[in-house]
Amino acid sequence: MDICYLGTSKRYSEAVVANGLVFLSGMVPENPEADAKAQTENVLAQIDSWLAQCQSDKAHILEATIYLPDMNDYAAMNEAWDAWTAPERAPARACVEAKLASPDWKVEIKITALQIK
Repeated sequence: MDICYLGTSKRYSEAVVANGLVFLSGMVPENPEADAKAQTENVLAQIDSWLAQCQSDKAHILEATIYLPDMNDYAAMNEAWDAWTAPERAPARACVEAKLASPDWKVEIKITALQIK
């Protein structure tokens, strides 16, 4: 089995593809000054980009884990999420309250998807 590592640094890869599955690391916002909705939109755009690089797309997401440091941002995150996902293709999902590595981040999302061949 071949394993493909993308966006690799010393500690992790942004994406790993193996056996037809795409694993994205926790994606964090590139706009830390923004509110939770805008940060979520930014993260979802990154997910779209990484999935495309891995020959997948949001319609093939199997599982999402969403980390929020403040559950008061749950509705704002869901507003962006709901606009991005198709209800008939909603993946398995968990939303967890967790302290993130940067106090400026309001969301982090980790994805597992099926590769499109």
